[in-house]
Amino acid sequence: MAGLTAIFNRYSTLFQISPLVITLTLFLVGPVIVIIILSLWKFDGFMTLEGVWTFRNYEKIFTRSLTVTNYLQTGKMLLITLVVTFVLGFTLAYFLVFDLVKLRTKMLLFLLCVVPFWTSAVIRTVAWMPFLGTEGIINQAVVGIGLSDEPLKFLLFSEFAVLLSYIQIFTLFMMAPLFNVMARINKDLIEAARDNGASSIQILWNIILPLCKPGIAIGTIFVIALVASDFTTIRILSGSQVGTVAASMANQIYNVQYPPAAATAMILLLAVLLLVGGIMRLVDVRRQL
Repeated sequence: MAGLTAIFNRYSTLFQISPLVITLTLFLVGPVIVIIILSLWKFDGFMTLEGVWTFRNYEKIFTRSLTVTNYLQTGKMLLITLVVTFVLGFTLAYFLVFDLVKLRTKMLLFLLCVVPFWTSAVIRTVAWMPFLGTEGIINQAVVGIGLSDEPLKFLLFSEFAVLLSYIQIFTLFMMAPLFNVMARINKDLIEAARDNGASSIQILWNIILPLCKPGIAIGTIFVIALVASDFTTIRILSGSQVGTVAASMANQIYNVQYPPAAATAMILLLAVLLLVGGIMRLVDVRRQL
C-alpha cells in the first residue's frame, strides 16, 4: 500500500493530466494524423490509391488558379465580416455596458441578442430568403416606394447575401467577449480621465480600446474559425456565385475526392492556426483576462 502511495505521489501530475491528454489524442491529434495520411495518398481522378504516397494533392492547391481564387475570396469575405462584426459588436457592447445603468436591463437586452441563436444556423440562414428574394419583402418595398423599377437581383444568391448572413450570425461571437471584457473595466478610470479633461474620443482610444484587446482577440479568433470553416451558408445563399475554400472542400468530399479534400483541409487548418497564433502573440489573452 505504501508503495502504491509513493508511486501515486511521484506521478500525481501525470495522473491528473492523463484524462486531458487521452481526450486530445483521441479526438484532436488522432483525426489530424489520419487526415494528413489521407492527404498524401494518390488520387487518379476516379479513385483513391491507398498506400501510394504523393505530394501532388498539395501541389495542385498552389498551381490551380481556381484554388488560389478560392483562397483570395475566402480572405476577402473574412476581412469584410471581421470589420463589420467588430464595428457592430463593439457598438452593441459599449451601449450595453456604458450607456445603460440598470443591470437587469443590460442582461435583458443581452439575452434578446442571444435568443436568435437558440435556433439552428441553417434555419437562420434560410430565413433570409423571403427577405432577399425577387418577390421578397425588401424588393417589394423598394419597388413599392419607387426606388427601382424592377427587383434588385443582387440581394439573393450573391456574395452580398452570404456576407449579410455572416454578419447576422457571427456578430454575437464578437460582441459577447467584448461585453465580458468591457463589463470588467473600472469606471473610476473613465471618471478620472474625464476629470483631467479627456474627451470621449480620447477615453475610447486610450482607455477602452486597449483594455478591450483580449475581447477583440477572442472575438476575432471566433469569427476567423467560423467563416473559414463555413460552407452551408455558401451553398444556400450564394447560388454558386461564390467560391470559398470550405465550399471547395465540401464539393470534393461530395464527389468522393478524399485525398484532395484532406490536403485542402490541412492547408486551411494551417492558415487558420497561423492567424490565430499571430493574434495570440499580439495579445496575451490568458494574462489579460
